[in-house]
Amino acid sequence: MDKENLYDYIVVGGGTAGCVLASRLLESQPSLSVLVIEAGEDVTNNPHVSKPLDAAHLHFSDIDFQYFTVPQKHLDNKPRYVCGVRALSGAVTINSGGWVRGDARDYDVWARDVGDDRWSYSGQLPYFRRSEHHFDPHADPQQHGFGGPMHTSSVTTSGRNYPLRGPILNAWKSVGLREIKDANNGFPLGVAELVENRRNGLRQLTSQVYPLRGARVLTETMVKRVILTKSEGGRTATGVELADGHQLRIASGGEVLLCAGSYRSPQILLLSGIGPRDELAKHNIIQQVDSPWVGKNFHDHQMVFRYWKLRHPERGLAMGSPALADPVFQRGNPVDWLATTTVSTDGLKAAIAKDEGAANVNDDHVLLKGPRCHIETDVLYAVFGAEQIGLQIPNDGSAIMSYYMGCLPSSRGSITLASTDPTAHPVIDPNFCGTEADRFVMRDGWRVLSRLMLETPEGKEIVVDEITPEGHSCLASNASDESIDQRIKMGGMSCSHPAGSCSMGKVVDTECQVRGVEGLRIVDASVIPVPLAAHYQAPVFALAEQAVQIILGKTKDKIQSESG
Repeated sequence: MDKENLYDYIVVGGGTAGCVLASRLLESQPSLSVLVIEAGEDVTNNPHVSKPLDAAHLHFSDIDFQYFTVPQKHLDNKPRYVCGVRALSGAVTINSGGWVRGDARDYDVWARDVGDDRWSYSGQLPYFRRSEHHFDPHADPQQHGFGGPMHTSSVTTSGRNYPLRGPILNAWKSVGLREIKDANNGFPLGVAELVENRRNGLRQLTSQVYPLRGARVLTETMVKRVILTKSEGGRTATGVELADGHQLRIASGGEVLLCAGSYRSPQILLLSGIGPRDELAKHNIIQQVDSPWVGKNFHDHQMVFRYWKLRHPERGLAMGSPALADPVFQRGNPVDWLATTTVSTDGLKAAIAKDEGAANVNDDHVLLKGPRCHIETDVLYAVFGAEQIGLQIPNDGSAIMSYYMGCLPSSRGSITLASTDPTAHPVIDPNFCGTEADRFVMRDGWRVLSRLMLETPEGKEIVVDEITPEGHSCLASNASDESIDQRIKMGGMSCSHPAGSCSMGKVVDTECQVRGVEGLRIVDASVIPVPLAAHYQAPVFALAEQAVQIILGKTKDKIQSESG
């Protein structure tokens, strides 16, 4: 045991939330003793991290846990790769950079389910603002912050002027979408310009924009478990044990803040004896706290890529063409627009009825009342990832691609233990397309893209046809459910937006405290209890900012009590 140091806070996981917590705690109270433990390395000097389009060099590298799911029953019974970042600063080191808050209704469902309006959209809005340095100084100050650490930029403000910008927007309008000026105001239905968390075309590392001055930081260090002692109220966290057996302790009244993410946080809880008895018994782990929902309620966004042969590649329309060789096009993703759509109410009702029974379906159902944001779609002026469906497409400017994502999956999966070895990968099962509702939404996303690219005047002018795997034909919007399902089974994949595995209202309370344990909180996407039509980095920044204020409120009360 480290006898020389007792910490006020031990932060397990130096990713998005961990860096925010450590930085803000020390900013408020510099005298605090804060330890940050990160499984990965400091990537400040990694040459690929700062450049947005270099992410391909980072997947399957040393900063990626390189997780795979169990075989997915509804996706050809094959495993799917899921990125798990192991690096100081977390997901921002490798993600696509989309700064997408999502729909206010999603957060309001979250707040309703846990019974605490602090987690509604209006409750989290101050923390969205606090984390953000918005690119447009004339934007609505009720919605956006202009002095936060994380800078954002739009495609326009970055200086990227793609030749397909106008045609793609007009194609979306032909499909029936309206253009909206700000999709990060809680009402994203429509088509809006992509916003990314880039500054001068470069990634921003969380550990730099939320500096860790004053914190002790251990990198390349795995935590095995939280050390618990018996107390009057049940159990109290007193420190952590590392994978090598070394123990680090917190001072009396201190806290362990678990920020290891939706895969590792439940794994650490289970290794600590916090979880369902049957799961712990499989690995001869003595149960310390009965918490049956640990590792359950897990959800992730599923996406599908499609590829398109350009009609006029000689016009320099896509990456790989000499016409787009200007370094300005390296400042962000080769995208202009992000489209957010709902789905047919009647079709979704019929699908939900198959899952839940017709008696449980009415206009107030959580997936229907809104309208909700069920699908996110965009068109990228590049090609990558085609190997998964057996295609080899050169990135030479002759083709483009698109993706769509199911935003509000009703399927739930799980995170469980493979062994008691903390370095072993957890067992990850997102249960993609496990409900008829999810299968309906994913089919609808396919049809939306077919209408956009194959059936609008603008789409027909842009592309000749879809590039399909051998033995498969191009599927228009009127294709059968069965034929679309076959393509989704082949190409469905994780969007790497895992959440819910330590859900608020089940595993933690609304102050992120683990139920049944004093001095232990979880602050990361694993506590998000319901899917959000978002890219989870923006919500996690806001989550962590609010958690800091909750923690500081506790600290201030304690200080006032002691001084009184």
